[in-house]
This record gives sequence, C-alpha cells and structure tokens, in this order.
Amino acid sequence: MWKHWLTVVLGAVFEVSWVVGFKHATTPWEWLATGIAIYLSFYFLIRASRILPAGTAYAVFVGLGTLGTTSIGMFIFGEPISWLKIALILLLLVGIGGLQWTTTKEAN
Repeated sequence: MWKHWLTVVLGAVFEVSWVVGFKHATTPWEWLATGIAIYLSFYFLIRASRILPAGTAYAVFVGLGTLGTTSIGMFIFGEPISWLKIALILLLLVGIGGLQWTTTKEAN
C-alpha cells in the first residue's frame, strides 16, 4: 500500500515542479522540462489511482502540491511568511496524513 502512496508523493513533486516552471520558465529547455513535469505528475497520479481510491489519491496529490508550492514560494522565492500560513500548512499536513491513515485502515 505504501508503494502506491509514494507514487502519489512522486507525482506531487512533479506537480510542484511544473507549477514553478510555469512561473519561472524562460527558455525552450525550461518549457520542455515543465511539460515533462506535467506529464509525469499526472502519470504517477493515474498510476496510483489504479490501486488507491481515486478521490483520496487526488486529494492527497493536490494537498501535497499545495504544500510544496506554498513552501517553495515562501522559502525559495521570498514570498511573505506568516504564522497563519504556517498553521494552515500544518493543518493541511494533518488532513493529508488523516486521509492516508484512514484509507490504509479501510483497505486492510
């Protein structure tokens, strides 16, 4: 079961990559890398959804993508950091963990 969740996480990593690419790509090679990241993010999500419940896998995928994109924006690109943002990111992590935990329990 964890192998499939790792596939969702890998897809989310590529999702963060293409979101960053949309904002910062300037050369044809960067746009090509962004396109490949789009393909790979959905490839891994679709692959995981063959085994995991699609709704739960998608919710975790989007949550991790949001977490990654927001974190990179704050810590790498200098977007404003606030305690409220950090609290909401922590709440998002709790929700993602809860979805994974309850899905694993139901599958056993």
